Amino acid sequence: MRVLLGFLAALCLCSAARADGEKAGVFDYYVMSLGWSSNWCALQGDARRDPQCDTGRGLTWTLHGLWPQFERGYPAYCRTTAPDPSRGATAAMADIMGGSGLAFYEWKKHGRCAGISAQDYYATMRKAYAAVTIPPLFAKITKDLNLPASVIEGAFLERNPQLTRDQITVTCKSGMIQEVRICLTKDLEPRRCGADVIRDCTLQNAELDALR
Repeated sequence: MRVLLGFLAALCLCSAARADGEKAGVFDYYVMSLGWSSNWCALQGDARRDPQCDTGRGLTWTLHGLWPQFERGYPAYCRTTAPDPSRGATAAMADIMGGSGLAFYEWKKHGRCAGISAQDYYATMRKAYAAVTIPPLFAKITKDLNLPASVIEGAFLERNPQLTRDQITVTCKSGMIQEVRICLTKDLEPRRCGADVIRDCTLQNAELDALR
């Protein structure tokens, strides 16, 4: 009985850590997510006829989001009195996010939890993205590849000596490389990822589609 009660208590704590509608500004660190544009298009964007997937864009790793995170779990759709960003402000994020729709969605789900204004959240996203060097070799991928996630991680570590292996992780979805996730303090300094973020893609090889 004690074992069962302990399990249920742990389950409740885990669920609370992931509850929606929490108080804004209460979190432990950020996770910056970079998505491989061509793979996102194959998985989602093409079906939506998203402009990000138009031929000739040549997008490599775009900013998916900057997510407030707990040491385990994350807040979402937090309560805040901060007004939503204007259409112009969200449209201005398209250069690093691929499109304006994602910028607004990220504010709605994650940005409100940062406890800052939409303007400051977008500025923080830009600052975090600018602090990471996208390895130039990715701009030369002209054919579909199958490779271990560790190759992606290694390329980022080589070009970003400020990062260590426990501060970056590569995820996959449906057999494809999905995202590079980098863990940052509230001051945007690299830090160790939490136990539920640090899990790398376990596939022996995953697909990385050629640039659009």
